[in-house]
Amino acid sequence: MTATASLPTAQDRSADPLLRTRDLSAGYGHLAAVRDLNMEIHEGEIVALLAPNGGGKTTILMTLAGWLPPLAGDVFWRGVSTSAPLFKRARMGISLVTDARSVFMGLTVAANLKVGRGSPDRAIELFPELGPLLKRRAGLLSGGEQKMLALALGLSSDPKLLLVDELSLGLAPLVVQRLLGALDDARRAGVAVILVEQQLQKALQIADRGYVLRRGRVELEGTAAELQNRIDELRSQYINRSGVSPASDYDAPGRRDD
Repeated sequence: MTATASLPTAQDRSADPLLRTRDLSAGYGHLAAVRDLNMEIHEGEIVALLAPNGGGKTTILMTLAGWLPPLAGDVFWRGVSTSAPLFKRARMGISLVTDARSVFMGLTVAANLKVGRGSPDRAIELFPELGPLLKRRAGLLSGGEQKMLALALGLSSDPKLLLVDELSLGLAPLVVQRLLGALDDARRAGVAVILVEQQLQKALQIADRGYVLRRGRVELEGTAAELQNRIDELRSQYINRSGVSPASDYDAPGRRDD
């Protein structure tokens, strides 16, 4: 295994991290998809997780959210080790937005907002585009509108930490920019965000820091600026080398949605 190449970061480490992991291994059954993960995130920063398909990114989010129990190691929330399940971590302030559009397709937008833990008024404040759609069933929304609804549900509960999986998947560039802008606003309000994203440029343009994984292990970390300066290396040595086409860093034809 290649040793982790750790780059110096500009993030202030004087404050205790909101969340950190220690030697975390996670997966399904007894099969570990992630091994020996040591990472941390502080309030008001966006951290990108970068890896090819099958690199362990979603497994990490599911484990941090409490959906999957760790196979080994620890997750610390505000300095205290936690093994709380998903619903308890949601109450603690950890919100998960999955790559599947996390809405109830058979319910109207208004009903989805009422079912969520957050304030419907706050959700509409975050995404005014949803206002005219309140009476429409979520299954009839476009992909971009569904993703806005999912992100509105995640943000309207005033989370401390937002876990976001593949925000841009299948969406048109203008919609992606709107969603990323909402994450940037959340960061400015003090929310921490862990962003799983295969579009490297988009992820690093909004992130403060990033971790690059290969075969379930962190092999490179640094500030977003430092990683952007090495983006060709990231693509060739860490991302595309593991089976992801260079086209995945752009909007694939036929996969756009509005």
